[in-house]
Amino acid sequence: MGKPSFSKIKWSFVAATLALSTLSSSFAMDTANAAKTPKNVNVQLLGINDFHGQLDTYNTKLNAGGAEYLAAYLKQREATNPENTLKVHAGDAVGASSPVSALLQDEPTIDFLNETGFDVGTVGNHEFDEGVQEMLRLINGGSHPKTVDKYGEFEGADFPYVAANVINKETNKPVLPPYVIKKVGGVPIGFIGVALSDTPSVVMPSGVEGVEFTDETQAINKYAAELKAKGVKSIVVLAHNPSTSNADGSNPSGELVDIAKGVDDEVDVLFGGHNHALTNATVDNKLLVQSYSYGTAFSDVDLVINPLTKDIVQKKAEIVTTYRDKIEPDAQIKKLVDKYTADVAPILNEKIGTTPSPISKEQNADGESAMGNMIADSMKAQTGTDFAFMNPGGIRADIDAGDILWKEAFTVQPFGNDLVKMELTGDQVKSLFNDQWANGSSGKILQISGLKVKYDDSKPAGEKVVEITLPDGTPLDPSKTYTATVNSFMASGGDGYTTLKDGQNKVVDIVDLDALVKYIKSKGEVNPSIDGRITKLNK
Repeated sequence: MGKPSFSKIKWSFVAATLALSTLSSSFAMDTANAAKTPKNVNVQLLGINDFHGQLDTYNTKLNAGGAEYLAAYLKQREATNPENTLKVHAGDAVGASSPVSALLQDEPTIDFLNETGFDVGTVGNHEFDEGVQEMLRLINGGSHPKTVDKYGEFEGADFPYVAANVINKETNKPVLPPYVIKKVGGVPIGFIGVALSDTPSVVMPSGVEGVEFTDETQAINKYAAELKAKGVKSIVVLAHNPSTSNADGSNPSGELVDIAKGVDDEVDVLFGGHNHALTNATVDNKLLVQSYSYGTAFSDVDLVINPLTKDIVQKKAEIVTTYRDKIEPDAQIKKLVDKYTADVAPILNEKIGTTPSPISKEQNADGESAMGNMIADSMKAQTGTDFAFMNPGGIRADIDAGDILWKEAFTVQPFGNDLVKMELTGDQVKSLFNDQWANGSSGKILQISGLKVKYDDSKPAGEKVVEITLPDGTPLDPSKTYTATVNSFMASGGDGYTTLKDGQNKVVDIVDLDALVKYIKSKGEVNPSIDGRITKLNK
């Protein structure tokens, strides 16, 4: 074999050099492209639900809650991702509030949310307790006769409220913006809000006058389509709908689960509320969260978003309890709460009576509670009627042993409903008790005074009430007309007690809270107990 020619060696060297140069260029380009590829965006959403204006209260059993402690936890978590954290709430931020907030038209709670830096919220059913205009005043600002002299015109919320399914009947348009787009780390995130569509059945008719509540799933899908058309691929829903799950995420249930199954798959996260429960579960590849109530916990949702596709590619959540002994309270929020507390202290701290034992609103296996008995007795004592009925949903707190202060009574009954006297036949009383299971409800067992009832909730609808007697055992006469007292919410058919809408000769009396305070003052010392007014036969 001959030696290779010089020209062949030369061209081989040139080819090798060119190949090496190409490889080097390719490596350089790959390195440059890698440097230009944007990193995923880590987003943190901190959420609460059902705060109910509980600025100065906390759960004594858990030693959790209180506005200054909730704020401290939120700020602590925000500090882990300060540039990419948003704070959200899923409704019922106000309403059924502690007196520090309620006596001042819940303006202190909106101030708290502003000071804590919330970014977006939606409305629950309690935002409608005093009507649409008052709801809008708290959000958009405006004066109120109860507060304007001391505080001037209220400025409203510093952050947007969204509600896609609350529609003005005249304009057929949403009362509030249906959604808002927030840019986080350069990536747009859409937040759609929906109120509980059953709101008209759980508030006074005057509270929802002029508006209608449409189906949550349909509203979400309508505006998810709008967001997608705008290039928004990361969508979060703030829904005041109930849900629950086990702590490990198993066994999710409730309206929010049904909504998750029906909404557009571009929706990645749904915050829930209303039933004050824990939820941390994945349904149909959507993350569902709810963090109890009253500021005793919050939801920490961590998202990873691809900045090129703008999609959420990872999501997880933690439900964090706001234990008071594990963090220092936020000084700024404590100062805010202390200011409002001092302003209403003369009213709050009036002693109205004593009790040797705690008075609990917790119902026993039959559905009876000591607090419910005392409230019903106070209603009957005020009006002098044969019977009194109290809806359990209107009883909001316990009373501790010792001195009873006005603020404790207020916290038990914060809604300010009038008492209403009416006439009902014995047949109507039985129908009222069967209303407790209306619309598939598991039972909203009425608290009662002036009669006893036995029921079997395994029986068919309309037949669950087995026996109703007077306290001495005399059977209720179906054809006789009796007098009864209820609150104005119930009288209008609230909570499904539709029989009361047909009561005759209705007369409005004093506010329910005033009747309770008057009753406790007249007794001096109260010690109500569970005394067998209600019996469940199929326990």
